[in-house]
Order: sequence, then C-alpha cells, then structure tokens
Amino acid sequence: MLSRILVPMDDSEYAARALEYALENFPEAEITVLHVVGVPSMMMGEAVGLALEDDLDEAAAILAEPVFERARETAADYDRGIDTEVGIGHPARNVIDRADDYETVVVGAHGADWDRATRRFLVGNVAETVSKRAPIPVVIVR
Repeated sequence: MLSRILVPMDDSEYAARALEYALENFPEAEITVLHVVGVPSMMMGEAVGLALEDDLDEAAAILAEPVFERARETAADYDRGIDTEVGIGHPARNVIDRADDYETVVVGAHGADWDRATRRFLVGNVAETVSKRAPIPVVIVR
C-alpha cells in the first residue's frame, strides 16, 4: 500500500483527473499537490514577473493559490485533506527533484492548453519527462 503520493497540478483538466485518480485509488495515502510557477515561455511572462518580485516565495504562493483551492475542493469531495507545495521554475525538474520523498507520482497526461506548443518546444512534455527520469513509479492519467 502506498503511503505518500505526489500529484503535480496546473490548471488543466488532466491535472484535475490525476488528483481524482489519486484520491480514488489510494484512499489511505497522504497526497501532496505540487504547483510549479515561473514556467518558461516564449515571452518569459510569468518567469520575468516572478524575478521582479521582492519576495519570490510569497509571489509564487499567491500564483499557486487558485490551483490549490481547486485541489482542496476536489479533495473535500472525497472527504480527504491534501498537503500543498509550491515549486519555482521547470515543472518536470521540480517533480523529479522531490520524487525521492514519495512512493509514486500521479500526473496528468497533458498540462494546460494555453501554451502547450510553446512549452513543449522549450521544456518538453512534463508527464513524458517525469516518466522517463523519476526514480519512482509514475502513473500518467488521461
């Protein structure tokens, strides 16, 4: 039985499905939702905005809060609680760097649609990268 699961989330439907999958299939596990901000893009918008902040951690937490609110609402539907963590930078690298603290990663098959082509060009598909490089099992949810 798994006791610690990491669920990387953005604002995509696939990420929401990944959290639902983890909640349904691992009812006894502690689930941590990770949201990574400062994702590289062609215009470097969010990353540049964060770089200009006086308190980087606080700015990242503010950007992550809408995703965490959605995740908490989903967990509440299952009468569960979740832990949350904020990462800064490259999503796949953040997941891989944290993976040793968990027994598995449950990730959505695709991230947010708004900038998928740009992100795939610059950083690759997060689920694909994590599945290839994580030191623990990875479940990819469609």
